[in-house]
Amino acid sequence: MSDFIGLFWSGMVSGCLYAIGAIGIVLIYKSSKVVNFAHGNLAGLAAFLVFGFTAGEFANMTWGAAVLLTTVIMVTIMAVCYFLIAPLVFKSDLTSTIATLGIGLIAQGATQMLFGSNVVSMDLPMPDWRGQLGPLRISTYDLTVLGVTGLVIGLLYLLIEWTRIGIAFRAVSENPFASRVCGLNLRHVHLFSWVVAGLLGLIASLLIVPTTFLSSTTVSSFMLQAFAAAVVGGFRSIPGAVLGGIFFGVLMNFLSFYIAAEFNNSYLLLTILLVLNLFPMGILSVRGGSRV
Repeated sequence: MSDFIGLFWSGMVSGCLYAIGAIGIVLIYKSSKVVNFAHGNLAGLAAFLVFGFTAGEFANMTWGAAVLLTTVIMVTIMAVCYFLIAPLVFKSDLTSTIATLGIGLIAQGATQMLFGSNVVSMDLPMPDWRGQLGPLRISTYDLTVLGVTGLVIGLLYLLIEWTRIGIAFRAVSENPFASRVCGLNLRHVHLFSWVVAGLLGLIASLLIVPTTFLSSTTVSSFMLQAFAAAVVGGFRSIPGAVLGGIFFGVLMNFLSFYIAAEFNNSYLLLTILLVLNLFPMGILSVRGGSRV
């Protein structure tokens, strides 16, 4: 039982990381019907930029200053990425989705060109505290992940529910044609979703790296779990992305421990196939309309 509780707890923590990544994928899809396959590579580039600004590759900045500068750079990069595919978005969802594969390859190539193929490590600036609560082993990192995830979800809820751009995002997500007729600028909403997704990717990548190592493929590989979470939750459901992320985090932990960790990719694929057969639109897909 202690193993079960510990696995469930660590799976929840991992699932929160998947959820943050999945929300970024869902935001872009809800607004523009584009599946952003570059999400993982762009997030990996963001993590490497923070590393470069703090480890002496580009500068020896404090962690906070490096994150702030990287945030500005990522906003610019995400804006450029959207403007590159913007002409395709209104022509073909499939073409624009394929274009994101090219953007992802460019981001991965830029990462390798700037930082090489070396494997590096990067930690979060937080105290190394560990405690025991019954069978649970809790660390500062666990609490940080849960706290950041809760803060991100709360701020995103306020942004979408109570701001003009958030209301426009909801309207465009429900009915792009009617939104355009009413005078909404779809490109502004698309750009908003791309920028927010890039910032979520930055947050997720910074939280992911301390549990593993940083390479040109680490974060993008991790984001495959986030993509699976978006599939399970439904590409049009932000709450579904959160539940899908936690579901995959817990499930992968159990399967890795009780069966074998070598088949994680197989578990991932089989779970996606099973869910798509039972819930083709995701477990929490949006059905019908809503008032905005």
